[in-house]
Amino acid sequence: MIRNVVGAVLALAGATAAVWSPFRAWYDGRHGRDYAIDELFTGVTDAKAEIIGSILLPFAFAALLTLVGIVLRSRVLVAVAGVVVLGFTILWMVRVGQVEDGLSVGSDGRGLGDGVATALGGGVLLLVAALLMSGRGRRHETRVDGPTDREYGGHEGRAGYDGRAGNDEGRTAGYDEGRATGYDEGRAGHEGRAGYEGRAGYEGREGAPPPTAPPPSSDVPWDPGRDEKPPPPEHRA
Repeated sequence: MIRNVVGAVLALAGATAAVWSPFRAWYDGRHGRDYAIDELFTGVTDAKAEIIGSILLPFAFAALLTLVGIVLRSRVLVAVAGVVVLGFTILWMVRVGQVEDGLSVGSDGRGLGDGVATALGGGVLLLVAALLMSGRGRRHETRVDGPTDREYGGHEGRAGYDGRAGNDEGRTAGYDEGRATGYDEGRAGHEGRAGYEGRAGYEGREGAPPPTAPPPSSDVPWDPGRDEKPPPPEHRA
């Protein structure tokens, strides 16, 4: 934030100096607004140019770029403005040097004037301002080191759902296990009881007395040791 403020102040100062420089003397007391833009490409003459078509136009465009760059906090636009100011100033110096066979600096108002120094200073300030500006800050991500609340809540909800599924599985498994165990125990008990009753019946059959023969129909008693089979009632005497 501080860097943007300092850069913006320097950029405004540089743009102001660049726009003000054409109204100062550039060479031999001649102001910068007297030089036409096309003379920077075709050759400098003694003709006086209008303000709209003078060197003031590119400097005003650079000032506009500076204002937009400050509003948008764009280092690129401010740097481009500085390059425009320095580029046109250096191009002017090259063209004037070709006509005058060199550039000179005099204390009596001859040679390079303070307007050129002001333009060069304004261009340098614009470049310095572009370097100092931090530009537009990046948006901070919601997730820094850990998961967000939404993700954390979703994780807990998923864990709870898994726990519920595990609870259902445990209940089902316990029901199946208990049913199988109870069925096996009941079956074993049933078989044991049946075996016990069968054994008791078997013991009962061995311990019971043999069946007795039916009473004879005649008056003669039947002797079991005499015959193997008792005669029918009609043959008995």
